[in-house]
Formats: sequence, structure tokens, C-alpha cells
Amino acid sequence: MSIWLLLRAPKVGMKHQGFAFAFIALFIVGCANDARYGRDTIYLNGKQTPADKGKRMNFDNVSYWDGDHVTGAPRVRIKIGEQKAFFYKGDQLVGISILSTGREGFDTPSGSFKIQQKDKDHVSSRFGDYVDAQTGAAVKKDIDRDKDPMPKGAKYDGAKMPFFMRIHGGVGMHVGFLPGYPASHGCIRMPAFMAEAFFNNVQVGTPVTIER
Repeated sequence: MSIWLLLRAPKVGMKHQGFAFAFIALFIVGCANDARYGRDTIYLNGKQTPADKGKRMNFDNVSYWDGDHVTGAPRVRIKIGEQKAFFYKGDQLVGISILSTGREGFDTPSGSFKIQQKDKDHVSSRFGDYVDAQTGAAVKKDIDRDKDPMPKGAKYDGAKMPFFMRIHGGVGMHVGFLPGYPASHGCIRMPAFMAEAFFNNVQVGTPVTIER
């Protein structure tokens, strides 16, 4: 029975009304505890838990790749306002990917760029965790090495950024968690299967246009 029906039913006794409001309270608390709604999400550095490694997020009915047998010069067009990337070979659109670009204060730059580097197993040199040097247990998570001093006895563990395609400075496209809104430190996060497809079809020098 939906919440709306529970609230609108004209002949519901007090006992059942109490049950209905208890159900609503549990629903609200459940949402509040959901990492997607929390401020302290572990995914700000692009990290993933095993449950997040599927090819497609549950809300993604957009991403696709159909360019393996298409010829033509590759180019990428990124629209920050739409949180999407468009891959072309020649004039033919062969793939679309949902994205998560830079959050407020870490804006993804706009302009015309080119792929500068490809690194399948890239690790961030700035964002990650401090872990115990002996056991590897997390000491402080989601750190910025430019701001957070390393605790004594700890070492740096950089955030993993698979299929990294550097575009400008430290900004690149790579596999990362997709909460449905801009949430990165400036990089362009993609679903794993789309990041791999883009990675396999760009070269150093491939044009990338980023638009607001």
C-alpha cells in the first residue's frame, strides 16, 4: 500500500494511522541514512565498493557504446549542464555516457582540449586515504594531501582512477562513482564500461570539448 493511500484512506482507525506514520518515519530515516543523501559519502574521491562495480548504475538508461566497427577520427564532446559525454567518429555519434563532473569549488574546466595521457591503472597523487603503514587500515579517509597533514605512522593510499584519460592539468575522464550529480574534485567520472570504451578509442591528441 502506498504512503499516499495510507494518508488518504477515509476510514482508517487510530491504530492503523499510527502504523502508517511509523512506516513513513522509517522511510524518512532510511533515506537519511542512505549514502546518496549524506554529506560524508566515501565516493567523493571516485572510490567504489564491490556493489558499485556493475556496468550500469540503476538510474542509467542513457549510456551506450556502438562504435567498435565505425571508422572516422574520434572526438569527445562533454556537456556539464547535461552531465553527459558524447563520442563521435567523424560526424557519427557512436556513444553517450552519463557523468559526474566537478562539484562546487572543484569545477571541471570548460574549453577545447586534447587527450594528453592514457593510464589504465592511474592513481591520484592528491586525493585518497591515509592508512596505517603496518596494517593498511584506514586512519583518515577522503583526504586532500594539499590540506591534510599525514598522521604519524600512516602512509598515503591514492584514490584509484581506472582508465584515466588526462585532459587538462590533473583533470581527466576515468571510472568513478556516479551519484547522479556533480560530485568529483574536477575529474569526469564515468561508468566502467563507458570509460573502457572511450579509453580504447581515443589516442593522445584526440580533441575533447567541454561545455557548460
